[in-house]
Amino acid sequence: MRLYGLIGYPLTHSFSKKYFEEKFARENITNVVFENFSIEYISMLSEIIQKNISVLQGLAVTIPYKKRVIDFLDEADDVVKQINACNCIVFKEGRLKGYNTDVIGFEKSFVELLQPHHKKALILGTGGAAAAVAFVMRELSIEYKFVSRSKGENTVSYNDVDEEMMQAYPVIINTTPLGTTPNVQECPPIFYEALTGNHYLFDLIYNPLQTKFLYLGKKQGAVTKNGYDMLAFQAEENWKIWNGLS
Repeated sequence: MRLYGLIGYPLTHSFSKKYFEEKFARENITNVVFENFSIEYISMLSEIIQKNISVLQGLAVTIPYKKRVIDFLDEADDVVKQINACNCIVFKEGRLKGYNTDVIGFEKSFVELLQPHHKKALILGTGGAAAAVAFVMRELSIEYKFVSRSKGENTVSYNDVDEEMMQAYPVIINTTPLGTTPNVQECPPIFYEALTGNHYLFDLIYNPLQTKFLYLGKKQGAVTKNGYDMLAFQAEENWKIWNGLS
């Protein structure tokens, strides 16, 4: 048996398990299992590895461990080294190598609705997913700022995001968990009334398919997209890496 899994906390509405189980059935992939490992502390990863080392082939990594999991790796690819975030681990001969497929998944999904005037972006959040989004912004030559609760290097606070800034940054990307089921009434605290048809709102959340963030953007005429396609692209890239196909 080959075992794959997802680590994170909490995992009550995980995309990966359902996606891979459907993939295994659809493509007649046998002798394989995908499990959710909901771990309250990253230190619990060591026990998971020890218990399953004979069958464990790969892990996906989600909130809040994309940065903290790096300490467990024996190797990391260049993207992980650059952005200090890992969401895919492959096990080979007792060694753990980390990759970042958020970058691939996000870029493939994001560019589908990108327009020529989308030259500046606000990235809501500063976690591991935000680091992957920023990497793609640099690849696409899109100027960006992070938005968080407190100021920092290239980071403004939500209080700084006024109407003028909203007009200057037509792309707004939510990398926070705000609005995820069951907390569907939550949304990042930005000035939604300043949104127009020139804006492009992308939410990494996929459950619900239309978050309050996207709903408020669509109401103002903005182009919107959720995180489902990104996760599907990312999952397929994980599968390639886990099976030596990439």
